[in-house]
Amino acid sequence: MTAVALRVRSLELRDLSAIESIEKLAYPTPWSRSMFASELAKPTSICLGAFEGDELVGYVINSRYVDAWHVMNVAVAPDRHRRGIATALLRRLFELTLDDERRGYTLEVRISNVGAIRLYEQLGFEARGIRRGYYTDNREDALIMWRDAAAAQ
Repeated sequence: MTAVALRVRSLELRDLSAIESIEKLAYPTPWSRSMFASELAKPTSICLGAFEGDELVGYVINSRYVDAWHVMNVAVAPDRHRRGIATALLRRLFELTLDDERRGYTLEVRISNVGAIRLYEQLGFEARGIRRGYYTDNREDALIMWRDAAAAQ
């Protein structure tokens, strides 16, 4: 397979079908199309997609709250895992929000998702708590992670 340059851009409504395709492969309880459309339309959200050519290969959905950016959804096409796509998306988020010094970043991740936890730790996130029974498909706990706005990039 020939390497294709990765391009990160803001997601648009025209990307919804591709987003849904990845979401259904990535999660046992995928977000609905309307959930994605709602986040894409919110002026307080930053929704980024990673593209190889014209193909969406990953995305990150973020919403701004009073004291934090909430990383709500990160997904990469299963056949593109371990290629730095999620890292590129999150680093771009950090670049876009660099001037927003008073907000940190938070997210929840399944406690069993060791690979994702390791990735988030490498990007400066730290474990801050547990949400018991957070995931509706199996009542798995979520690890709450936090990254200070000034964390090393």
